[in-house]
Amino acid sequence: MKAGLKERLVAQAVTEGFDACRVCRPWDVGHVPGRLAAFLERGHHGQMGWLAERAHWRGAPDVLWPEARSVIVLGESYTPEGDPLAGLERRECGNVSVYARGRDYHDTVKKRLKRLARWLIAEGGGEVKVFVDTAPVPEKPLGQAAGLGWQGKHTNLVSRDLGSWFFIGSVFTTLDLEADPAEVDHCGSCRACLDVCPTDAFPAPYQLDARRCISYLTIEHKGPVDEELRARMGNRIYGCDDCLAVCPWNKFAVEAREVKYAARDDLVAPKLAELAVLDDAGFRARFSGSPIKRIGRDRFVRNVLYAIGNSGDPGLREVAQGLCEDADAAVADAARWAVMRLCDDANGLE
Repeated sequence: MKAGLKERLVAQAVTEGFDACRVCRPWDVGHVPGRLAAFLERGHHGQMGWLAERAHWRGAPDVLWPEARSVIVLGESYTPEGDPLAGLERRECGNVSVYARGRDYHDTVKKRLKRLARWLIAEGGGEVKVFVDTAPVPEKPLGQAAGLGWQGKHTNLVSRDLGSWFFIGSVFTTLDLEADPAEVDHCGSCRACLDVCPTDAFPAPYQLDARRCISYLTIEHKGPVDEELRARMGNRIYGCDDCLAVCPWNKFAVEAREVKYAARDDLVAPKLAELAVLDDAGFRARFSGSPIKRIGRDRFVRNVLYAIGNSGDPGLREVAQGLCEDADAAVADAARWAVMRLCDDANGLE
C-alpha cells in the first residue's frame, strides 16, 4: 500500500464535499447484535420488518462482506438556516424535516461516495462497496467506532465538530487502512432530546421505541396512526427534528456546503390546504427529486390531514370533509378524524 494513503484519503474526501472522514474495522461493533436483538424483541421496530429479516447482516458488517478490512465513514453537513422548529407554530402550514426540504440526499451522497471509491481504487487498489442508508449497515455504530461521533441519548449520531445535522455514508474496502480511535459519549447529564419528544418515544436514555416516533409514524408506518398519538404529531407531516434541534452540541454545527440541501421555498412552510388536495400525479410532480416522494400520495395526505385536525383552523374543515370518502382507507379515516376535531374545536368556542 502506498505511503500516506490514509492522509490523502481524508484530504480527497474533503475535496469531494464531505466534512468528516474516519476509519474503523468492520468487526469493531461487536455490541450491535445484542442491542439489535433486544430492540427487535421489544417490538420497537414496529412495521419495519426488514430490520428483523436482515438482522444477521445489520448486526455484523464483517458478515455482510467478509473480505472487507476497513470501513471509511463519511459525514456531510446539512445544517439548516434559522430555527428548524419555527414552523411548528404555523399550524395552518405543514412542517417538513430539515433533511427532506431539499434534494434527496441519497443520490448526492452516493455519487460522492462512488467518486471517492474510484479514487481509492486508483490510488491503493483493492475492492470497495459503498452504502448510504439503504443497505443493512449499522451506520451509526460504525460512525462511533470510527470516531465520527457518538450515539446520543436519542440514538442519533452526535459530533463534537458537526453537531447533529449531518448525513452518514460509508465505503467498505479490502484495503487495510489505519483505524481512528472510537468516540466516547459526551451527553453527560443532559436530557434535552428526551424531554422535548412530543410522543414520549424514548422509554429510557439510548432507547427508541419507533412505534411512537413521529419520523417513523409519518414515513414508515402504513395505515392509520393510533388516535392517542395523532394529536401529538402537531403539524409534522414528514419526519421530526425536535430531538436533533435541541441538542446543545449544535453550537459546533458547520454550514452546509451543498446547495442541493438548501430548502425549497415550497417546503419551508407549505399550506396544508394545498397539500391535502394533491392527487397521485400531482403528488409525484410536486415531490420529484425529493425523499418525500417515496412514501406516496396516500400516506402523505394522511399526514396532512392529521395536521389539519390539529390546526384548530375551522377554515380547513371543508378541505378535510372533501376527503372523507377517499379511496384510501387511511386517508378517509384521517379526514373524518380531522373533521371531528375541528368540529369539537368550533363547539368549544360556542
